Amino acid sequence: MPRRLIDISIPLENDVPADPPFQRVAITYTDHKQSAPQVASLFPGLTVADLPDGEGWAVEHVAISTHNGTHLDAPYHYASTMDGGKRASTIDEVPLEWCLQPGIKLDFRHLPDGYVATPADVEAELARIGHTLRPLDIVLVNTSAGAKYGQPDYVPSGCGMGREATLYLLERGVRVTGTDAWSWDAPFVHTARRYAETRNARLIWEGHRAGREIGYCHLEKLHNLEALPSSGFMVSCFPVKIRAASAGWTRAVAIIEE
Repeated sequence: MPRRLIDISIPLENDVPADPPFQRVAITYTDHKQSAPQVASLFPGLTVADLPDGEGWAVEHVAISTHNGTHLDAPYHYASTMDGGKRASTIDEVPLEWCLQPGIKLDFRHLPDGYVATPADVEAELARIGHTLRPLDIVLVNTSAGAKYGQPDYVPSGCGMGREATLYLLERGVRVTGTDAWSWDAPFVHTARRYAETRNARLIWEGHRAGREIGYCHLEKLHNLEALPSSGFMVSCFPVKIRAASAGWTRAVAIIEE
């Protein structure tokens, strides 16, 4: 059976506002000519002229957070505990079974920036696409932020998933979710305004904090979700195995059997 692979990840790159200034990536590129003296120094008597075309290797050094690029957050990112008091799992402890499952796309592109999605929003979209959630479905949320990747207003764009909406998914057996926005929660600039009005600290990071009650992972900074159907695809999102870490980078891919 033919298989189509759709890349739903963003690249790691310099000079693209995919993160706030405090969390920017810094990639230093070394090309074949620049590395040639280093290569020659490893082999006594070798000169740069002895190398094919006088070239060494290309290599990059990256200063990066585990939350740069498309990544999978572990329950440990949200809090020290999950499932009502159990030690929260780190990224190297996330079950691999969670990371290769059928995918479902919720199209929330019509919701305004800063909107906090509710269970009613989730139920309405599931009814529209005719899907009943199954345990371990990977639920991806397509927001208005996806179309703004690479633009200065990417980080504050898109809707977020509230605590109750997140628990709605988790209570039905979902253990991996994802968004093409910078965060699973509403952008901080909007949450800060609501906090200033209410002084209710429970509004801060409420979707993430749902993991204190039911441990789960989510993908952030996905891309190209508009290319996906509402259902009928698999998602592969295995994270890089970093011991005791709160997240791991992933080349998230949607797989469609045709």
